[in-house]
Amino acid sequence: MKSICVYCGSSPGTDPRFLEEAQRAGAEIARQGLTLVYGGGKVGLMGAVADACLAAGGRVVGVMPEDLVNQEIAHKGLSELHVVKSMHERKLKMAELSDGFLCLPGGPGTFEEIFEQWTWALLGIHAKPCGFVNVGGYYDLLRQMIQHTADNGFIGQTYVDMLVYADSTPAVLDVFRAYVAPPPKWSTNKP
Repeated sequence: MKSICVYCGSSPGTDPRFLEEAQRAGAEIARQGLTLVYGGGKVGLMGAVADACLAAGGRVVGVMPEDLVNQEIAHKGLSELHVVKSMHERKLKMAELSDGFLCLPGGPGTFEEIFEQWTWALLGIHAKPCGFVNVGGYYDLLRQMIQHTADNGFIGQTYVDMLVYADSTPAVLDVFRAYVAPPPKWSTNKP
């Protein structure tokens, strides 16, 4: 594992623990010698995770659509910033650059990004881990909803269980290092 994509809010949220974990996440990614890949913003939790990684001597790669760069929310101090045409290109580029997907608290954009990577993983488009840092129980209800989809026959339990949940970034990264992807959803070799 060489690089970790972090999805998180472009706002800091209301709980100070969200910002604290974003800062810890950035520092931990740098400490482990990993490259941080993220959306390229200087705002909210996004900016905090990038700043902390940079301050700890880490490499940070941002990917941002040119429209958002033009709105002046791009982080100017990154190791590298890829400017792309659209959000679709952004998500694809971030996926290509990353070996795993770590989700800190965030809103609809954060959910959409991690759900896309989880979907790609269960379809076998990639075999990279997806995980949630469940700061203060932030993802408890989402986890229940995901389990509800399996309980109602919309997804196999194997694909629910492939998601990682932990209370801290180091704990998620530890599980990522040992991650083995299940067979793709439409594989004839399902467990």
